[in-house]
Parts: sequence; structure tokens; C-alpha cells
Amino acid sequence: AIPGIIDWLSIPSGTRAKKIGAVHGLGNVLVLALFGLSWLQRRSNPQNPPSSARGLSLAGAAVGGFTAWLGGELVYRLRVGVDRGADLDAPNSLIEEA
Repeated sequence: AIPGIIDWLSIPSGTRAKKIGAVHGLGNVLVLALFGLSWLQRRSNPQNPPSSARGLSLAGAAVGGFTAWLGGELVYRLRVGVDRGADLDAPNSLIEEA
């Protein structure tokens, strides 16, 4: 998280990278919260957790997959933290340019 915050603080405001970085970071906080809540629910009976604990884990994994993709966008598509001359407003990797 610390290197990510340092990278995010160095991104110019108003760029696509700044917005994606914010969603990536906040999403990762949400992942920690979901897994933490799941763990709290499992503590009393770890062999037979309630279905809500499993649901929280599944939600955490789904959000984690999305934030991982966003992290890939930041590093590989927008080159945040890799190249000072990176294009911080590059289009989404899922949209092919004509």
C-alpha cells in the first residue's frame, strides 16, 4: 500500500491514471474490510461458517480481482511508477483503438 500511495501522490490531478489509482486503492481497502468481516464471522465456528461469511469472502475475491485488473491497467497500460514519460490518459485496454 505504501508504494502505491507514493505513486498515486505523484500522479498529476485530472488524469485518468489518478482516477483509476483512487478506485484501485479504495477498492483494496474494501477487499480488506470484506475479508476481515468474513473472518470475524468465522471465528466462533470455523468448521461450519455461516453462509454470510462465505458470501463476504466471495465478494472480497470478486472485488480483489477487479482491483488487480485496475492495478494492471495502472502499471502496464498507463505505466504509472514505471516511466516518467508515461501516457497518463491512455485509453482503456479493453477498447481497441481504430
